[in-house]
Amino acid sequence: MEIPPLTDDTVRLALVGQVLRRRWRLLAALAVLGALVGAGASILFSPGYKTTSGVLLQGPRQADELLTQAEIATASVVLDRAAAVLPWHPSGADLKKQVSAAVAQSNVVTITASADTAEHAQQLADQVAQQYVKYSTQLASNSADASVQLAQEQRESLRQQVKLTTEKISDLAKNVGGNLTVESVQVRTQLEGLKTSLEQAINDLNQADLATGIGNTVVLGPSQRPTSPAAPTMTQFVAGGAVLFFLVGVFGHLFTARADRRLRGEPEIASALGAPILAGVDVETPQGDRLPATGLFGKVRRLLGGDRPWVLPPVATSADEVNRDIRYRRVLARLATGPADVLLLVADDDETGRLAAGQLTELADRLSVPLRIFEYSPERPTVPDATAGSGVLVVLASGTRTAWQLVRLAEACTDGGQEIVGAVLTHAVRPAEPEKPEPAAEAPEKALAGSA
Repeated sequence: MEIPPLTDDTVRLALVGQVLRRRWRLLAALAVLGALVGAGASILFSPGYKTTSGVLLQGPRQADELLTQAEIATASVVLDRAAAVLPWHPSGADLKKQVSAAVAQSNVVTITASADTAEHAQQLADQVAQQYVKYSTQLASNSADASVQLAQEQRESLRQQVKLTTEKISDLAKNVGGNLTVESVQVRTQLEGLKTSLEQAINDLNQADLATGIGNTVVLGPSQRPTSPAAPTMTQFVAGGAVLFFLVGVFGHLFTARADRRLRGEPEIASALGAPILAGVDVETPQGDRLPATGLFGKVRRLLGGDRPWVLPPVATSADEVNRDIRYRRVLARLATGPADVLLLVADDDETGRLAAGQLTELADRLSVPLRIFEYSPERPTVPDATAGSGVLVVLASGTRTAWQLVRLAEACTDGGQEIVGAVLTHAVRPAEPEKPEPAAEAPEKALAGSA
């Protein structure tokens, strides 16, 4: 069966797995911090308990008039009056943020109130509805005189029109003869038109009578007491904050890894140097691959597990010092077929590379292999000029140099006439703990003596 190739999605999932395994303490701390932020946000933005109360506006209403009534329901006068009656004595400005009104179907204004408890929410909705009805009735009564006078004038005018029309119809009906002539047909047509005008006048009069009841508003009933807080609740805020900060931590690590241009794989490093990788060795250091815990920030970073790189370079670690010595011997054996004078190039800021170069030169001295160490600046690399039968061996820690830095190093070697015979990749590890000696077996004579 053919094995499918490694896709980008697989690589991304592998990176996510590395983040979860090697940064779980930091991600857990971020989740706790997000939960605390969510709890604080719930105090400011959680609506608490919500309930609604409905007010019916009787009579025909226009859409603009309904919107105006909804704005009146949340007016400062209404909220101030409701605040003065409520038992916990809030202010009208506080209620402005807790009360909203909207127009529903069938001429109903819905008042929504929110408060810290279910009882307060119910009391607030009922009081705002009652104060709105009182204030709306007061506005209607203040303009009642002008409205009533105008309505009476309209009714009187309509009645006069009805009276004149009725009299004219009666006069025409008397003059219409029994013969079916052209004149009689015209008269009857005029009578029908007059009757239509009379019916229209009567309808207008009825509409004017209905208009007198427009100002009536009725509360549909007491609001229901809510049984649970409205969404989003504190639990939702806490859970959302924890998940959000956790995901921000994961994607922050992935973004940092994608933005990091330092090379870790052997093929990429070999391609940038233009030379093969002779070996990959691990170097024991007191701290291993951890950063020093200096200061408060360093201690917190170590506590959260952020002092160790989570994207580990693909370098195989040796089992013990003997295995590590064998790898150095293989490097020296490969150098034996190359230039006679080999120069070890190590960056001046690469501590692990310097330790590996020191171990390699120590072994080379015991085997009488000429090796010299030369430290260079990674930003402005300079290499000594080549001599007869000379070459360079680059020793560097994996994941510490970008491709451009290695390309500049290769160009510096080319300018100096030096041939890069290869490279050695290093990886810092902590010293292995010595194994505890097993307790000596009890002497047969003592065992027999004790059992006697």
